[in-house]
Amino acid sequence: MRIGIFGDAVNSGTVDQLVDDVRTAESQGFATFWSPQIFGLDALTALAVAGHEVPRIELGTAVVPTYPRHPMMLAQQALTVQQASGGRLCLGIGLSHQIVIEALMGMSFEKPVRHLREYLSVLGPLVRGEGASFQGEVYKVQIGLSVSGIPPVPVVVAALGEQMLRVAAKLADGTLTWCTGPATLASHIVPTIRAAADEFERPAPRVIAALPVCVTSDVAGAKERASGIFAMYGQLPSYRAMLDKEGAAGPADIVIAGSAAEVGERIAALGAIGVTDFAAVEFSTDPDEAAATRELLKSLL
Repeated sequence: MRIGIFGDAVNSGTVDQLVDDVRTAESQGFATFWSPQIFGLDALTALAVAGHEVPRIELGTAVVPTYPRHPMMLAQQALTVQQASGGRLCLGIGLSHQIVIEALMGMSFEKPVRHLREYLSVLGPLVRGEGASFQGEVYKVQIGLSVSGIPPVPVVVAALGEQMLRVAAKLADGTLTWCTGPATLASHIVPTIRAAADEFERPAPRVIAALPVCVTSDVAGAKERASGIFAMYGQLPSYRAMLDKEGAAGPADIVIAGSAAEVGERIAALGAIGVTDFAAVEFSTDPDEAAATRELLKSLL
């Protein structure tokens, strides 16, 4: 299982800070660095800069919302980042959430599974360097791009429900999860996407699990802090469904917190259930805890 860092500089910092975070993660030996796309900097633009400055680590988005972006435009941007980074981009995409797309952006969130299926039918060929020829209910596309001389861009989907996981298995390279605990990963995410990949005769999918991590002697305090930081995720329907499967009252209940040995054991157990990549969301504001958490993560490499 590959170990990576889930950074937040694109939301709370500057491009320079993101580059510094990526450079540090690479120098420490981490395999991947993931950036969200919420309401701060544009993740792909920032990763293009980081990829041009930092030469080796894989860079991923976790995740770029699809509805506001035509798949051709997202493919063009992803291919540009792929060229700038020397072929190290993993494009993570997702639907976002109905409240964001409809209430904040004023767009329709109608038939999200259909949307994802059609979106990937256009995006997939384009990021592989092929032309897109697709006639769907929403997207009717006949177009190609001329960004050449770079490897295809792998695409993973923030897929949690069964239908979404099946679409990801058929048309993408895997899934990237959040607010999904180990029991749900083992009983639902991993077997569902693997079975679908086998059914569609596709390669074994990546399963990238992002979870909050903290090495601490005060587990109760860490969970209390996580309850505040991650509270909104427990209210979003797609994440709420995964928390319910886990039997978790909220995101704090799936935090990986405790001694270095305990945290290391719990992260290693994710690999045993089929998680291919772990993305550590470090959330402690205590400098000693933050340093201990990073040291533990480095020891797992």
